[in-house]
Amino acid sequence: MGRGTLRIYLGAAPGVGKTYAMLSEAHRRVGRGTDCVIGFVAHHDRPRTLALLEGVELIEPLGGPDGDGGTHAPEMDVEAVLARRPTVALVDELAHTNAPGARNAKRWQDVEELLAAGISVISTVNIQHLESLGDVVEAITGVRQQETVPDEVVRRADQIELVDMSPQALRRRLAHGNVYQSDKVDAALSNYFRPGNLTALRELALLWTADRADEYLQKYRGEHNIRSTWQARERIVVGLTGGPEGRTLIRRAARMAAKGSGSEILAVYIARHDGGLTSASPKELALQRTLVEDLGGTFHHVIGDDIPSALLEFARGVNATQIVLGSSRRKSWQYVFGPGVGATVARESTPDLDVHIVTHEEVGQGRGLPLARGARLGRSRILWGWFIAVCGPALLAVVLSSLDHGPGLANDVLLFLSLTVGAALVGGLLPALASAALCSALLNFYFTPPTRTLTISDPENIVAIVISFAVAVSVASVVDLAARRTHQAARLRAESEILSFLAGSVLRGATTLDALLERVRETFAMESVALLEREDDRTPWTRAGSVGPRPLERPEDADVDMPVGDHMALALCGRVLPAEDRRVLAAFAAQAAVVLDRQRLQDEADRARRLAEGNRIRTALLAAVSHDLRTPLAAIKASVTSLRSDDVAWSEQDEAELLESIEHGADRLDHLVGNLLDMSRLQTGTVTPLIREVDLDEVVPMALGGVPEGSALLDIPETLPMVAVDPGLLERSVANIVENAVKYAPEGAPVLVAASALGDRVELRVMDHGPGVPDDAKDRIFAPFQRYGDAPRGAGVGLGLAVARGFAEAMGGTLNAEDTPGGGLTMVLTLRAVTGTRAGARTVLPAQVTS
Repeated sequence: MGRGTLRIYLGAAPGVGKTYAMLSEAHRRVGRGTDCVIGFVAHHDRPRTLALLEGVELIEPLGGPDGDGGTHAPEMDVEAVLARRPTVALVDELAHTNAPGARNAKRWQDVEELLAAGISVISTVNIQHLESLGDVVEAITGVRQQETVPDEVVRRADQIELVDMSPQALRRRLAHGNVYQSDKVDAALSNYFRPGNLTALRELALLWTADRADEYLQKYRGEHNIRSTWQARERIVVGLTGGPEGRTLIRRAARMAAKGSGSEILAVYIARHDGGLTSASPKELALQRTLVEDLGGTFHHVIGDDIPSALLEFARGVNATQIVLGSSRRKSWQYVFGPGVGATVARESTPDLDVHIVTHEEVGQGRGLPLARGARLGRSRILWGWFIAVCGPALLAVVLSSLDHGPGLANDVLLFLSLTVGAALVGGLLPALASAALCSALLNFYFTPPTRTLTISDPENIVAIVISFAVAVSVASVVDLAARRTHQAARLRAESEILSFLAGSVLRGATTLDALLERVRETFAMESVALLEREDDRTPWTRAGSVGPRPLERPEDADVDMPVGDHMALALCGRVLPAEDRRVLAAFAAQAAVVLDRQRLQDEADRARRLAEGNRIRTALLAAVSHDLRTPLAAIKASVTSLRSDDVAWSEQDEAELLESIEHGADRLDHLVGNLLDMSRLQTGTVTPLIREVDLDEVVPMALGGVPEGSALLDIPETLPMVAVDPGLLERSVANIVENAVKYAPEGAPVLVAASALGDRVELRVMDHGPGVPDDAKDRIFAPFQRYGDAPRGAGVGLGLAVARGFAEAMGGTLNAEDTPGGGLTMVLTLRAVTGTRAGARTVLPAQVTS
């Protein structure tokens, strides 16, 4: 039996109607006679959903113990569905996590089992449950989804149907009680289901579905060999030459893409197989790659000898709708060799593929870089040279022979010599030599007495023909030598530019290995590049880095390999390089080895730094445990021992004092251990703040509970905007700051805690009039296990401010120290304000949203 089909109803948020749509589809199929059962449905007691359960067979779900004497939520009975073997099974909530001890850990795994058994499945899922979108959804809603499903599981579905609903309609549905119970409606509307959240989630679902539809479209076009463009989405291809005008074209394409939602920019550079070093500027291509990626586009490197055809083939392959090209940089006289890439692409493109020719400052300025040596004159130019060399003398001979009174032998020699010079200028040495030989033969046969024979009667004519041939050969040689010198100069310029780039990257240390290998691939027009290494001559090769399709595994399989030392090699696949290019390739290979070593050294340095930091913290922690933690423990131990002693009869007042000492020591111990744990969480990067919109006057007062009454004054205006913070982390940060300020404040001088709004920020200032801190020590007081001045032992382990700053930065804020006017220290805690809000509109997001 074949594999079943999967149909998924995708929603932007809970309550849009996924389950309702799934059950409606089940009723339609049952009405057509399809054997359809309900494997599992989460109806959430919604009346309309419950009504649709009637008329469709339901497989009773499983229930089981939850470990606390009760039963867990119902789960789908996979074995019962497999035994029933319906044609279609309805399975709600694809991302659900099954109860411990279930057949599979996740419900999507249950669905995979049903599909493998030949049972088709209809399921539902919300966009926030896709694994790749977890961070994006958390940034939008402030809620981290614990139940997720791999994107590939959803992408493999045979059909995905988006259940769409406007945010306003969904909020009305919530307000009417059609999604949640009445006691949860207000909290839901003011938190997760705010219009902004719903709009962002809806756009996310629409874009994801559009990408899935685009994948299906590309697959369909490939299966049916459709080459014409279907304008389902605007895709703008920018043709780059490596010249300075490329940045202008990319920006123009970005402005065009900005006019339509969902447009894409694809920049493509097409290199010839024999492009060599002088085909484009590596530095300019690197700048253009960075620019197009910054603008949200993609950069592509394509190999092709016929640039117009390769460009059109690429554009049709990606289903592009527009091509952006720059006006030609060629000078006017160069158009004799052909219409140019822009005109050819415009002529050969189909009506559904628009071609835009954009003017720029380099128009008509000449090509900045000549072509590579193997094609420095170009195929068309060489053909024109041969045409002038062969057809030109024949046509000239016919014209001069038809004249009754010719210009004379001397002028005939000059005319034929001009054709040889023209052939040399256009086609190079070989066409010029052929032209010189043909012109000499025609001069002898048609214009030197006796005519129509190869015999020359006048010795002067022999001298004239020989000299004309010698001059033609000399001119051709000079022209060819000039072309070679021009090519060598271009190579030297390209090499110097590449070597300058490599030297700069060495000094800056900014180039990664993959970026460098990509630069090698672009410079030498290769298909793939790999850096291979091995430990010794007997061990196999391993890839330290690679770019391009089908990377090589061994240097022996490469078209070009460049050894780097004894056990490293740079392997290139695509074409055989000329010997003159290997010098620059050797520089690239040496730089690749340097970059690899630098990356490994950097990794080792980072590991050593982390180990050193860990050792320092462990040493400080041991010191804290040996003294600061033992002090409150000793007080507790002494008080308990005294209370347990049978030798002394303690009065009620004495017992109260001892119990108070125990309580005080336990509080100090709890505070010290709490800071140690918080610092450990910060060091290991496990602090994950849950950002919410809160009022400062609801959090800050609770943070003052750990200081003596009257030791801190609070000044928080009611007109302050709300702040985007984690309330728990904010309370702990403020508590540590205030406790530190009270500790150093003089007797009778309370600490002032004041807040104010500055643009899109809210500043909370904690000011004391204690001894203060010098400017050079203001940063050191935030380091772990630091206590400024002569703080007595037992006054803490020096973690309070370090934890406070760590929590502040985790919430996107800052904590800095300033001088208090009149003496003392002011701690400035800066938090992100929520624009458009005022105090009194507190929102509390649910910890988890169920669909």
